[in-house]
Amino acid sequence: MDLEAFFRTHRYLVEHQHASVRRLLMDEIDWSQRMIGIKGTRGIGKTTFLLQYAKEKFDINDRQCLYVNMNNFYFQGRGIADFAGDFCKMGGRTLLIDQVFKQPNWSSELRKCYDLYPQLKIVFTGSSVMRLKEENPELNGIVKSYNLRGFSFREFLNLITGNNFPAYTLEEIIQDHQRIVKQILPYASPRTHFQDYIHHGFYPFFSEHRNYSENLLKTMNMMTEVDILLVKQIELKYLTKIKKLFYQIAEGGPRAINVSKLAQDIQTSRATVMNYVKYLTDARLLNMIYPPGEYFPKKPSRVMLHNSNLLYAIYPIHVEKQTAMETFFVNSLWKDHKVNMLGHENYYIVDEKIKFRVCDATAMGKIKHLSDTIYARYNTEIGIDNQIPLWLLGFLY
Repeated sequence: MDLEAFFRTHRYLVEHQHASVRRLLMDEIDWSQRMIGIKGTRGIGKTTFLLQYAKEKFDINDRQCLYVNMNNFYFQGRGIADFAGDFCKMGGRTLLIDQVFKQPNWSSELRKCYDLYPQLKIVFTGSSVMRLKEENPELNGIVKSYNLRGFSFREFLNLITGNNFPAYTLEEIIQDHQRIVKQILPYASPRTHFQDYIHHGFYPFFSEHRNYSENLLKTMNMMTEVDILLVKQIELKYLTKIKKLFYQIAEGGPRAINVSKLAQDIQTSRATVMNYVKYLTDARLLNMIYPPGEYFPKKPSRVMLHNSNLLYAIYPIHVEKQTAMETFFVNSLWKDHKVNMLGHENYYIVDEKIKFRVCDATAMGKIKHLSDTIYARYNTEIGIDNQIPLWLLGFLY
């Protein structure tokens, strides 16, 4: 197979690439780096992101840029470095490699490319389960790694309403939420679309005309069956244990986990349970919330699903509103902020200093108000003083 076939595929894919929303990550990446890794869960839009980059930065017929997918059987018999050498000889400068981990010795191949072809830039995508630097020392110091996340509520709202609302920092939202809300409300009704986002707005494939929950269940199974097992090199016979553990945690709602009971239920050791929870967290299926200053492998204060859409796919009949809203809160802040929680308290600690409580705006009368706490309220579009509308935290990226 010659490179011409790859160039034809590249041209076709870029030409038919119509990204519905321009992702904020496009402007956050330092594109001057020679080796860039973009991690993200399955279905989050990594392929679209690579093609969008090619479309923005290069003419469609410019042969200095080439997109290839490691799913192509051609790469079973040929290493990345070898292929990259041929590409460079033809004047290639930017190689976009999708699903890099499908090549068995991908990290040493990328290292070879870096050493042999100083004029070549490589942008590759991989699973969120990959620990790029920790598990691949040969890439230490040469790769800059980024995470592509699901749609924020802001990106979802822009897509649905045709607006172009900007993102805000947490500080801006806390200090200035009333003014920001006034700039949004004339053009869109966040409350109308917020529940839709909570139900089906995080993964970009909601815009495809297929059953979203079915599609998401399929994606979740692929995350456990392929990403966790393949990347972590776990034997297939342990898959049912991982899936059972995931379901039991999901069913239990956000809470501290009983590691001993879970170990008994799936017939394994406590240490293995914690490792599985860590793998599921790396796969962006769970979030672990720790007390300030504590980390894995200690037991977290709370384990919850990574985003609210997962709740409706796994356990649609019994989704509690408070659970869905707290899941949204943690997921929105998780990108750039540290979220902690003390054992039995009902508030979160953000960046080790700001106390947050997620609550229903219609039940504020029953809550004792504290001046040192920010109340993120749902069931409302507006806020006042230290009470901010929860949906606005979906504008952090």
